[in-house]
Amino acid sequence: MLKRSVIVFLSLILLSTKSFCQNDSVSPKKIKLTKIILLSSSCALTAGSLVYLNQAWYSNYNTGKFHFFDDNAEWMQMDKMGHFFTTYQMGRLMMGAFDKARFNKKQKLFIGGAIGLYYMTAVECFDGFSNGWGFSLGDETANILGAGLVISQQAFWKEQRILVKYSYSQSGLAQYNPDLLGKNFYTQILKDYNGQTYWLSFNPSSFIKKSNKFPKWLNFAFGYSAYGMLNARYNTFAVQDANGNVLNFERERRFYFSVDVDLTRIKTKSKFLKSVFSAFNMIKFPAPALQFGNKGIRGYWLYM
Repeated sequence: MLKRSVIVFLSLILLSTKSFCQNDSVSPKKIKLTKIILLSSSCALTAGSLVYLNQAWYSNYNTGKFHFFDDNAEWMQMDKMGHFFTTYQMGRLMMGAFDKARFNKKQKLFIGGAIGLYYMTAVECFDGFSNGWGFSLGDETANILGAGLVISQQAFWKEQRILVKYSYSQSGLAQYNPDLLGKNFYTQILKDYNGQTYWLSFNPSSFIKKSNKFPKWLNFAFGYSAYGMLNARYNTFAVQDANGNVLNFERERRFYFSVDVDLTRIKTKSKFLKSVFSAFNMIKFPAPALQFGNKGIRGYWLYM
């Protein structure tokens, strides 16, 4: 699970490159310097993290022979949603940085927008040479879809009308398999798929006439999560509560409808707030929600 931590860490570090780009000056020298700083820092962070990832994690599992691995049935595809989300967000953030640095449209789309795909594909190739894993076509498909969504929206609409977002609340299941699901809150955010929800957040005002009075910042969100997973494919062991009662967790897909806030559409003249809004726009805004699952419909006054 260390590699997920590195990927998320890289995504957050890439946010800092936007600080190099908050420059409204049209001086050619400053624009050129900004581009050099952005490209060099992005390359250094990407290459450095891959080297570290290889040495800290994959060197212990290297088989020396590339192979494929079919993990499409694992975790009720929640891991694929994680790939989709990560690739999308890395592309979104880097396109924003490339735009501020005044790269041209093609460079912004196919370098900035696709950097998440390049990075995640490299990680997937590491998996391909590792014992216990392999190159997952399902993971790579999710990577491609994430990059495709962010690039296509920017190419056709020049904005992100459909956002990919994430939310998390502790599931309570990690205690039954902490080695796999996480031993504390910070590791469970990455490792416990039972507590994660991934969202497609649509902005209605961007799909209708600009003269409409619909709030520009208000989105409708459709979510997906899964619950009851103690292992990747099957719950292979029984667990007991404090009183010795056997607990049976049914593996269940859950779907959601909620409202959301697109923070990037909140008007502000502050460059700092714009960067903060862009960074936190990857997180679903807590709001009332409806859940649809095997046990019917459930409502939440506030879904985190």
